[in-house]
Amino acid sequence: MKRKAACLLLILTMTLLLTGCWNRTELNELAIAVGMGIDKQGDQFQVSVQVVDPGQVSAKSGGDGRAPTTLYTAKAETIFEAVRKMTKISPRKIYFSHLRICVIGESMATDGMAKALDLLSRDHHFRTDFYLVLSKDTSAEDILKILTPLDPIPANDLFSSLDISEKNWSPSMTVTLDELIAALTSEGTEPVMTGLRIIGNKEAGERKDNVEKIAPHTRLEYSGLAVFKKDKLIGWLNEDESKGYNFITGKVKSSVGFVTCPQGGKVISEIIRTQTTVKGRFYRGEPQINIKMRVEANVGEVECPHLDLTNVSTIYDIEKKEEEKIEEVMKSAIRKAQKSYKADIFGFGEAIHRADPKAWNTLKKNWSSEHFADLPVNIKVDFKLRRLGTIGSSFLNDVKE
Repeated sequence: MKRKAACLLLILTMTLLLTGCWNRTELNELAIAVGMGIDKQGDQFQVSVQVVDPGQVSAKSGGDGRAPTTLYTAKAETIFEAVRKMTKISPRKIYFSHLRICVIGESMATDGMAKALDLLSRDHHFRTDFYLVLSKDTSAEDILKILTPLDPIPANDLFSSLDISEKNWSPSMTVTLDELIAALTSEGTEPVMTGLRIIGNKEAGERKDNVEKIAPHTRLEYSGLAVFKKDKLIGWLNEDESKGYNFITGKVKSSVGFVTCPQGGKVISEIIRTQTTVKGRFYRGEPQINIKMRVEANVGEVECPHLDLTNVSTIYDIEKKEEEKIEEVMKSAIRKAQKSYKADIFGFGEAIHRADPKAWNTLKKNWSSEHFADLPVNIKVDFKLRRLGTIGSSFLNDVKE
């Protein structure tokens, strides 16, 4: 009898844990946000949210000609207030768990972006797997208005494009919320973000006929890396300097480069693998950085007449020229950061900290403004060609002039 009573009590207790979701929200009550933009206008924040229109992206319905997304914009003294203020114009509550891209406006970044990041990291609806980018020469709101051709949802297009660009073309890079906050709170490195700009006519990019043409009126393009001092934007790296930054920080997965031939033309190489080591040390009481980089590549294209790729000395010459070119690209990024911005975006301070924590305590207070600006950096690149492709020497050698 006691055993039956105990079993009954256990069953009753378990039913209390299976009562369902008391605070559930049905899907048809939510507006799924995929893109978010934050601009600064005077003392107020302007928040723009790109929301999916389910009826236009559904495979069954096929849509009725409306845009696949809609943009809600609100302005308030705080970002949270602006988001909630959107309920005045949105029939559903904005849901951020599926956010793909967050665009920080250039006006916001110049003034300081830390306040924007607090909400993104604090609110449990925001996951940390979305990418953050910086609008360049335009506002975040205008970025989110542009319709994109291949993917009907612009935020998804931007997410995929940045992901593919980082893996195959080294001047751009992905930055997640956790990575950005880690750079902001570190004593030995400054944040960097990829820039995003509008190419073409901004107004034409907002119309549906922008995606009905083979060559759209307007496109969105990732362009350069933004340099920050703490949470404030202080300048930009151009394409070569951005590539140099990614070489130094070991973020290059694949890329393409070329060297010129003695008799004219170019040899184009496809980088397939890189490995970078950054070490700090003290020499005669002064800090310095040693960078060693190993690069493996394949020959991708040959435009040089009379170039014999079966000759070992030819391969050696190409490798040496590539080493010199990559070293110069890396040095150009370091010069820009040291002389123009005095911002340690490479994490050299962290390398010095690892080398000698006690000495770092005396350097960290004025690291970027004093010590980093004159920090000696030694670079050694080891470039190796692995494959020549499906042919050896180019058929250009046999073309009659």
